[in-house]
Amino acid sequence: MTPIAPPLDAERTDLLTALATARAALIRTTRELSDEQLGERPTVSALCLGGLIKHVASMEEMWMRFAVEGPSAMHYDLPVGVTWADLAAGTAPEVPQWVIDHQKEFGMLPGDTLDGILRRYEQVAADTEKILASVPDLSATHPLPEAPWHEPGAVRSVRRVLLHIVAETTQHAGHADILREALDGQTST
Repeated sequence: MTPIAPPLDAERTDLLTALATARAALIRTTRELSDEQLGERPTVSALCLGGLIKHVASMEEMWMRFAVEGPSAMHYDLPVGVTWADLAAGTAPEVPQWVIDHQKEFGMLPGDTLDGILRRYEQVAADTEKILASVPDLSATHPLPEAPWHEPGAVRSVRRVLLHIVAETTQHAGHADILREALDGQTST
């Protein structure tokens, strides 16, 4: 017999509802598109709808791991002799694998399909809900790992992680709407 999870408190329910609304807006932008259309880049950027959803799923998964595990969930190691300045300037003699993996998230790779991308995103969403239900305190914090985009010594609570995921998903749903409109004139509404 599967144990029944206790009901979520109002705050957790509100956070998950906001996240579900943002996810739904993002997913609606893919309605009636082919796998090929998901990989099209209709603007001057390298963004495509399939890659955007892959990125959002990956970021949600990473941030939720951070909420549980802390900074070890985020790896920003640089190869020996490479500095952040080298990386930013594009002059690094070696690019870290995590940067390459991050860049790949934004595109459709051979074998990527809408069904596969959405199934993965649904699994990440289900995992987020399980984690949020199991974390005893939304105020629990972890230090952010050192990286140029994190302020030194900063910490994030589970609550703030969830708010970040909602904000990022909402922001990217807006990007997705622009991409969809550029593809075929349709929007998610």
